[in-house]
Amino acid sequence: MVSTLNWILAAQADIAEAVNSAVESAPAEVTEAVANATSTSVSLNWLDWAVIIGYFAIIAGVAIWSSRGQNTSSDFFLGGRNIGWFAIGGSLFASNVGSEHIVGLAGSGANTGLSLAHWELHAWVLLMLGWVFVPYYYTSKVFTMPEFLEKRFSPTARWILSIISLAAYVLTKVSVTVYAGALVFNVLFPDFHLGGLDAFWCGALLTIILTGIYSVFGGLRAVLYTDACQAIILLLGSIFILYFGLSKLDGGWSGLRDFTATHASQYALWHPLSDKDFPWLAICIASPIIGIWYWCTDQYIVQRTLAAKNLTIARRGTIWGAALKVMPVMIFLIPGLIGAALNAQGVIHLPVKGTGIDGDRVFPTLVTQLLPPGLRGLVIAGLLAALMSSLSSLFNSSAALFTVDIYQKLKKSASEKELVFVGKIATTVVVVCGLIWIPIMKQVAQGGGGLYDYLQNVQSFLAPAITATFLLGIFWSRINAKGAVWGLTVGFILGMGKLTIQTFFGPGKLENPAILYKIGEFNAYYACGVLFLATVIVLVVVSLATKAQDPEQIKGLTFSSINKEEVRASIHPVDIVTTLIVVAMILTIYLYFSFWTVGHEPAAIQAAQEAADSVGQFLQ
Repeated sequence: MVSTLNWILAAQADIAEAVNSAVESAPAEVTEAVANATSTSVSLNWLDWAVIIGYFAIIAGVAIWSSRGQNTSSDFFLGGRNIGWFAIGGSLFASNVGSEHIVGLAGSGANTGLSLAHWELHAWVLLMLGWVFVPYYYTSKVFTMPEFLEKRFSPTARWILSIISLAAYVLTKVSVTVYAGALVFNVLFPDFHLGGLDAFWCGALLTIILTGIYSVFGGLRAVLYTDACQAIILLLGSIFILYFGLSKLDGGWSGLRDFTATHASQYALWHPLSDKDFPWLAICIASPIIGIWYWCTDQYIVQRTLAAKNLTIARRGTIWGAALKVMPVMIFLIPGLIGAALNAQGVIHLPVKGTGIDGDRVFPTLVTQLLPPGLRGLVIAGLLAALMSSLSSLFNSSAALFTVDIYQKLKKSASEKELVFVGKIATTVVVVCGLIWIPIMKQVAQGGGGLYDYLQNVQSFLAPAITATFLLGIFWSRINAKGAVWGLTVGFILGMGKLTIQTFFGPGKLENPAILYKIGEFNAYYACGVLFLATVIVLVVVSLATKAQDPEQIKGLTFSSINKEEVRASIHPVDIVTTLIVVAMILTIYLYFSFWTVGHEPAAIQAAQEAADSVGQFLQ
């Protein structure tokens, strides 16, 4: 029976290999036709358009209402420090979950299953932002993270972080987000053209310009309140994809477990150490380092908590954001996995790329092939919402970094109105730079392992130096300005060096000299841990070798000097209870998906075994 089953599976593999070989060897026109045939475009009816137009009308109204009275830099960049916890938490979630997030996670779910769920369970790091980091940021009354580094260390540390952050925003976050949104627009509206521009460029230009307009005129308050609305749309749209996908999948949730168990080596949450891409130890090392950098030290995220009415509201905003953050595993990753299962059953046809699924087109294809009219329009509105929320946050954060950390340092006599004006100009410049960089980003995304994998690698090399500097700077008063400057500089240079070598050396690339080849093929997530350790060593050695900072200079900025009574006074029992609930949610999801296929015999294999037994009995 087992030998018969092996023969059946081997025959299936041979057939699949023959088909893939035939497609690869076919002329480019034939291959393109096959790929296009798997992606069914769809015409939107009046109900879809009504939902989309209604959504934009509501967003425009919210933006206009919330943008009143933007007269000072505090109003424009921090919403007057008068934002409630619901808006902060919604903005944290919506700013994180952009179009590249939805597109990338669905694609990852279809290709690698739950491998990237570890990043989506960073809700515990978001709790860390509220309970550990925010008290230092909020009580210091800073506008930006580089400004905090100046207070804790020196102006030089502030300059280094400002330049690194601005370069990263323009060259990665803005352009990558726009690219993903344009790709969605291209899949949903393939025949849309305007003035000689195809659907891709129309989507890129229209969305970035519209988002730029309300970011320029609205400031952070408009960004926060529109983000809160968009978070609701994102959740509803993705839940509908999950529901309709499971309803069409043979066996529903049980059928999905069958499919995952059948392909456990590809789709499991934990991969063995022999896995070259996602070994579990490397994930456990890199994930917290990247998470702390992104959620606890990046201006793009932390700026939302600085807009709170007080420290209690800021903490509650992070708790609410953490509760929302546990959802992407179910509403973004799982739909991609469902798409792969539906594709295997022949219910839908996902676009192909080479010999596998084109991950970047999975989510928009699910929208066009699964949802009925009206709901389709709602989800499309959600995709556009994701794009706009991420871009608006990026624009405002970039403007704050340039205006407060660079312009104001160069011109200390600048008035409040001048700072707001410069902030709007800086936002416009970021918009233009993002547009200029798209063609280059498009070429990068079309090669290698895909856009989302590329981003994860970049973050692995960017995060360690910043994470180590903030952690040691807050928890150890002996770390001084020279240690911070050296740590940031060395860590960043080493990280960019690894990224550069990895781009040119490794399997399928240059192989000589051998040392560069070894560095290039070294797993990026292990490298993240090495870079973090190297930065810590530099920080400690240089700080201990030089004079300690004046305790008065860093008063309130370190764990040993902060006013702990004031922090305790901001804590309410409700905050503790809700935090424990979120932690329980995270642990439950981890435990369930770690063991969800154990002891669950796949129905497909069981059916094959029964068929083989029947054949054996017949032959006897």
